[in-house]
Amino acid sequence: MRTTVKRGIIPKPESNFLKVRCPKCSNEQTIFDRCSTISKCNVCDEVLAEPSGGKASIKGEVVQTLT
Repeated sequence: MRTTVKRGIIPKPESNFLKVRCPKCSNEQTIFDRCSTISKCNVCDEVLAEPSGGKASIKGEVVQTLT
């Protein structure tokens, strides 16, 4: 869904980075919310996000949205 943008205003991007907590080891990691490959935890190799054709399917707990 696109919104009307006035001249001189910079539009906000529709994608974000997320800080996600691993369900297995509680490690917090930053991932892209529209990832095109499987994102795994750097500590225990648990899958944190899988691509789904648009926004990724997040498997862990989203702690914070980074803008």
